Amino acid sequence: MDTALSAERLEVMQHVGKDLDMLMAEYLKPIEENWQPTDFLPDSTKDNFLTEVKLLQESCRDLPYDYIAVLIGDTITEEALPTYESWLMDVIGVDQVDNPSGWSQWVRSWTAEENRHGDLLNKYLYLSGRVNMRAMEVSTQFLIADGFDIGTDRDPYRNFIYTSFQELATNVSHRRTATLAKKFGNPHLSKICGVIASDEMRHAKAYKAFVSRILEVDPSELLIALEDMMRKKIVMPAHFMRESGVKMGDTFSHFSDAAQRLGVYTTNDYIEILESLLSEWEIGAVRNVNEKAEKARDYLMALPARLKRIADRTRIPELQYEFSWIS
Repeated sequence: MDTALSAERLEVMQHVGKDLDMLMAEYLKPIEENWQPTDFLPDSTKDNFLTEVKLLQESCRDLPYDYIAVLIGDTITEEALPTYESWLMDVIGVDQVDNPSGWSQWVRSWTAEENRHGDLLNKYLYLSGRVNMRAMEVSTQFLIADGFDIGTDRDPYRNFIYTSFQELATNVSHRRTATLAKKFGNPHLSKICGVIASDEMRHAKAYKAFVSRILEVDPSELLIALEDMMRKKIVMPAHFMRESGVKMGDTFSHFSDAAQRLGVYTTNDYIEILESLLSEWEIGAVRNVNEKAEKARDYLMALPARLKRIADRTRIPELQYEFSWIS
């Protein structure tokens, strides 16, 4: 990104973040009032700990193969948090080393809330008795070591578009795993996935609000950034996921197939999230923009219908892959 454009982005970020304390109070919870992973797990200090673990394992015994695979993939995705924090801290407007801004505080506080998700799911899976934890841990280490390339560079516009989309996608995924856990007779796991989904929705609302504020002051550049992100396609943060001895990205492809088969996160969900963002940001009604932005707006408004035609022709592979994660 050239120097002039970077300076413009920084100015907009300072404008959008001028009352960030109020936004943090609205979209993040005080730490003392927030849930913690141990609130949902057997207490190892209690005499009935082993009995509770046995009951937990019994409730997980009949969970379907695809469901366990998706839950593990979701956990690995959540556990790669160091990558996400370091990426956001390098975004223009956040990277204020000499003069720490409210934006860096936002990223740290968001990270602190997100960190609970991987902690809770990891411990639950460890206790479940269904998972080869070492294989899962290897995949987590690979994912953090490999990093990711989501096509946002250091541009706050593209990054906030991405996080708006991604937080909505994780909300859908965790909400669906909650619904399925209840269907499979595990209300405990359903509650765990549900509280994580609730966090993701709060975070999505925050990032969507940031984009709305950018639209108010720099609509042309925001539309161009949104078009660019959608042409590239929004890739999931774990798209480099792999197992030991498996090519980078192949494991993620199998994980995505399992999620599609279960209906946890599908191509249609991707399209519906796009439609919801176009509607909430009122993209079709944005006026007083330059010619390039007008073309971007027209492309964006026609995109959902085009994606639906492609989705109708997409075939989901049948179950055939054996994950090293599952005992």
